[in-house]
Amino acid sequence: MRGRLGEQSGTEKGELTGPNPVDRGKYGSKIHLIIEWSGLPLSEGISGANVHDSQALIPVVQGIPPIRSRLGRHRWIAERMTAWLAGCRRLHRRYERKAAHFLAFISIACTLICYRRLAA
Repeated sequence: MRGRLGEQSGTEKGELTGPNPVDRGKYGSKIHLIIEWSGLPLSEGISGANVHDSQALIPVVQGIPPIRSRLGRHRWIAERMTAWLAGCRRLHRRYERKAAHFLAFISIACTLICYRRLAA
C-alpha cells in the first residue's frame, strides 16, 4: 500500500510516449502522416507527445519515394485524412504499450482508408 501512495492512475508509460504539454502532463503520442495529393497516406510514424515535430520528420520522410517538387496548396486534404484517422476508435486513445503495435494499428487504418478510397 505504501508504494501506491502518490502514484497517479494514468502514469503507466508505453514506448514512444511523453508528457503532453496541453493535457495536464498525461502521457501521450503523436501520429505523423505524409499523404499524397488525393489524400492517400504514403508514410506514417509515431513519437512521444513532448517531441518536436521537426525531430520526427526525418524518419517519416525516409519512408516515402522521392517526388517532384511542387507547392502544397490544398491543406484541407491533409485535414480530411486526419479526420478519417480520428474516426478509428482504436487510434482515438492509445491502448497499446508497445510502439510497434500502435504503429501497426495506424498502418491498418491507413490501409483501410486507401481501400475505401480506391474502391469508390
